Amino acid sequence: MAQRVLVLGATGAMGQYLVPSLAKKGYQIDTVSLDDPPWTFPNVTHIKADAKNQAFFLELMSRNYDAMVDFMTYPTAQIATYLPLALKSVGQYVFLSSCRVYADVEHPVKESSPRLIDASDDPWLLASDDYCIYKARAENALRASGFGNWTIVRPATTFSHMRFQLVTLEAYLTVRRAREGKPVVVPIEAKDKHATLSWGGDVADMISGLVFNPKALGEDFNVCSSEHHTWGEIADYYHDICNLKAVWVPKEDYYQILGAHEFNPGLRWQLEYARLFQRISDNSKVLEATGLKQESFRTLYDGLKHEIQKFPEQFNWPEWTKPAYERMDNYLKDRKH
Repeated sequence: MAQRVLVLGATGAMGQYLVPSLAKKGYQIDTVSLDDPPWTFPNVTHIKADAKNQAFFLELMSRNYDAMVDFMTYPTAQIATYLPLALKSVGQYVFLSSCRVYADVEHPVKESSPRLIDASDDPWLLASDDYCIYKARAENALRASGFGNWTIVRPATTFSHMRFQLVTLEAYLTVRRAREGKPVVVPIEAKDKHATLSWGGDVADMISGLVFNPKALGEDFNVCSSEHHTWGEIADYYHDICNLKAVWVPKEDYYQILGAHEFNPGLRWQLEYARLFQRISDNSKVLEATGLKQESFRTLYDGLKHEIQKFPEQFNWPEWTKPAYERMDNYLKDRKH
């Protein structure tokens, strides 16, 4: 009988590539997300639902899957409910953390490198429920749980179908503005900082190689490429691929454009505690565990080109993207005068 795998958040940047990778290995897979899937496989059953609905989550856990890959996010208040249920109910629990947990102390960043939750001297970050903090809290809880059936995966910045990053900007301010012949504003302080960007398909193959892998139990892995470039070089890639022009501005101007303010510090922290760090990643541990080779991964340039060329010509951008887009237009207009 085929081993049974549950994938939560299955249509996201990594999930949409992970499911085909697992399906090709012959597992019986149930996938859950709020979106329709881009795949069709006879051994994959998709459930369109909210995976964090409590009654639904309990029902899923009653099925006793052999493995579960969890792409959901659990702020601190939810860690103590969802994670213990998963650990008790599945054979192997693959938890999505992030390379954003790391402090800017060691280069390259290894799995043993200091994390912000342990090394930061910012009392407000440590008192917050920022992404880098609650991911690290969940890691701590898994280690202290007494269970040994967990695997922690830490992707670096991951680009994928309709997901593109330039510093902290996403597709509605990168690809959209490129398509409309408009420049994009980026913070000058990031220009010479190194970043690790990985293609979602390669990240999915790394995670797939850790599912049912005895070397993965009770371990954490950087699931990313080891290729790295400065944000200035990455901006040049965007210009070459889709003619996106970058305008480098002071970070305080950048914050205003994106809508950062006292009651929304996460935008600042994403820049200050991630994109302005030197992010050079060591992926040797996951390569050793899975047998994958760095040279088989897509290069950053080829991966970006592959995904940008697939981006739909017509796309209805959500209403929430409008304010930052318009503030960027107004800033650039005022800058010309």
